[in-house]
Amino acid sequence: MTTAFALSSATPNMPTTPTLPTGWPIGSYDSYEQAQRAVDHLADSDFPVADVTIVGVEPMLVERVAAKLTLGRVMQRGIASGAWFGLFVGLLLSLINPGAGMVPILIGLISGVGFGVAFSAAGYATTKKRRRFVSHSQLVARRYDVLSQPRNAERGRDMLATFSMKAPARS
Repeated sequence: MTTAFALSSATPNMPTTPTLPTGWPIGSYDSYEQAQRAVDHLADSDFPVADVTIVGVEPMLVERVAAKLTLGRVMQRGIASGAWFGLFVGLLLSLINPGAGMVPILIGLISGVGFGVAFSAAGYATTKKRRRFVSHSQLVARRYDVLSQPRNAERGRDMLATFSMKAPARS
């Protein structure tokens, strides 16, 4: 995973286009967190982690249904999001015209709630027959393999085998 703090000079061999991973498997884990802990162990042990890749094997898109989508729930969300946006616009208007007092804030709040409800109701009316539930999607893998370039694979496999014998079982 690339972060905002990653330095481009730290990964000179990083491909710029999507490519299949290379290397030999040195460990296999049931969760991404376990694979991260393994790579952290390698890094702490001065292993050349620039040669390491974590690969999610057998990816799946998992959609977890959270609740039934009802008009009341849609209206509540419309009121909340409209109120926040309207409050923001009202505050900006009150900064532009400081002598108006609370009037711009109230106008922004009321109009934001009105527009939030209207847009939420319109969206609900158009999707009501196709999707009557709220869900959250995740991309997960069945397992996570840690790969290393061949020049260090045997050493990495030995280090991770030793690490797995010492590490307490966590899920």
